[in-house]
Amino acid sequence: MKDTKECLEQDCLDEKDGKIDRDSNISNRSQLKDNASSESSMSSLLVAAIDFGTTFSGYAFSSLHDYKRDPLKIFVNAWKSGIGQLVTQKTPTCVLFDAAGNFHSFGFKAEEKYSNLALDDYHHDWYYFRQFKMMLYDKKGLTRESLIEDDKGKKMEAMKVFSAAIGYLRNHLLSTCEKQLTDIEDSDIRWVLTVPAIWNDPSKQFMREAAEKVGICGDKLVIALEPEAASIYCMHLPVKKDSENSTFRVFKSGSKYMVVDAGGGTIDITVHEVQDNGTLKELHKANGGNWGGTKVDSFFRSLLASIVGNDVIEAFTTDHKYDYLELLRDFEIKKRTIHPHLSEKVTFKVPINLLETFREFNPGKNIKAVVTSNARFKNQLTWTGDKIRMEANLTKTLFDESCKKIIDHMHQLFRHPNVNDVSSILLVGGFAESPMLQEAVREAFRNKKVIVPQDAGLAVLKGAVLYGHQPMTISARVCKYTYGVDIDVEFNKDIHPQSKKVLTDIGERCSDYFDVHVSVGQSIKVGVPQVKRKYTVGNANQTRIVFPIYTSNERKPTYTTDVGCTCLGKLTIELPDTSKGTDRGAFVHMTFSGTEITVTAVDKDDTTKTVSTKVDFIG
Repeated sequence: MKDTKECLEQDCLDEKDGKIDRDSNISNRSQLKDNASSESSMSSLLVAAIDFGTTFSGYAFSSLHDYKRDPLKIFVNAWKSGIGQLVTQKTPTCVLFDAAGNFHSFGFKAEEKYSNLALDDYHHDWYYFRQFKMMLYDKKGLTRESLIEDDKGKKMEAMKVFSAAIGYLRNHLLSTCEKQLTDIEDSDIRWVLTVPAIWNDPSKQFMREAAEKVGICGDKLVIALEPEAASIYCMHLPVKKDSENSTFRVFKSGSKYMVVDAGGGTIDITVHEVQDNGTLKELHKANGGNWGGTKVDSFFRSLLASIVGNDVIEAFTTDHKYDYLELLRDFEIKKRTIHPHLSEKVTFKVPINLLETFREFNPGKNIKAVVTSNARFKNQLTWTGDKIRMEANLTKTLFDESCKKIIDHMHQLFRHPNVNDVSSILLVGGFAESPMLQEAVREAFRNKKVIVPQDAGLAVLKGAVLYGHQPMTISARVCKYTYGVDIDVEFNKDIHPQSKKVLTDIGERCSDYFDVHVSVGQSIKVGVPQVKRKYTVGNANQTRIVFPIYTSNERKPTYTTDVGCTCLGKLTIELPDTSKGTDRGAFVHMTFSGTEITVTAVDKDDTTKTVSTKVDFIG
């Protein structure tokens, strides 16, 4: 059993009884083995990364042999759309299950199959999930049994949906590997799964368990934080030239820069400083929000609804599923062409069935008259048949809200003492490829160097591969919360309120005491345990010590019942031998500096004896 797994439990506990490049083809496994032998025990022959995105997902991998020769020699799979034979390096994050709840397809294939089912009106009993990753963003009460709704409101276990998606990408990756690398075994592969840095511990662990369910060994799985992965990728890019006579090195020792990972769902921001040894130190805790590229889609839908009405949009999305999916696809392509200097009208193709639905709900009404009577659209928008023509200025407003949220948040960050002298902004992620966002950031921060790397949308994916080869590239992180456990301490009537007093086998104790392990904003070294505590049993016959784990946004909370404290899960220390009565316990080491919380423990009387522990954040 891994004692490094994270899980979530929102309920307080009732058993608190204790204190590659496509041309790359390495065909000889022994050659890879020889390369690995000279590396640390952490090295793997192959690193395979899965970037599970809100809108699009993909995978990449590289061998240790290639990494040592050229770190950027990374294979990224090319996906083909059945509709129009579009070739991309990511595929839509869509999962389709049949009427019996069996997995059918993922990505473009799922999108195409479901569209065809809808065209024949056979889709009603099927389950179709798209852009479902956001259900894990700041999710409260997440459990292994949590349900998720498909596009028709039908429910299925979220774990099943996430596992199916990860499993498909895993199997597709392995199939591709077999064609390029012979004799690679599961034990030779280190897997990397990306998650937003702003996700909480339960959501990260939910992804881990989903991956383990489909055959990815937990011991070989690394969770990578998306903006960190992008930062590592950019460190390997060639130096950029400012002009003919100068070069710009954002990654020289002592440099500080902000990484803005703008994805489809979330905006994930972290701040790094390059250390003398080339590693990266985080200067400010990971932060951000749900202002990604899908917000632009939402505003387009809202614009349509303001013309035809919400009831028409709802009916159209329900009754004409094929047309609705086609509308989403077309808009996704069109929005990438919108740029700040756009001056010409933009034509959006809308299904004729949307207009027909409007007429059904509004007999006798003319869509042109409705548009012209709306002051917002006068001289700005025309609707004829299956075409909407929008003036450039109106089109660009679709990006306003998302860009404003991002810019405002970045302004707040630059006011922080640890951030205000940061001179560079690294803009990565799929949404970072939008000229609208790029221009907004450059205009708002004219005194900063704004860098948008080539293939900004692949920075996280390729960086995840590099992170898998060298996870110690991140040398220090900043705590997002104050972490601690709920323990009983010796009761002191001069300090503790009477309401906290409890009686145990070892005397009067104060309950609900917040034993702080690390504090919010604290800089902590990666790979070094931050906490060493000795915990002992409170009763002679108990076989385990169970602590609720709490978080707080305060640096020094006193009690776990204080305002702002949240019960996150539980830490369990197994002590099955009761022969020593109350003279039992363990030294517990907890590490909060990794992408996941890790715990180890040894017997208090015999430090060579490992004690079984488990951190559980999912109920």
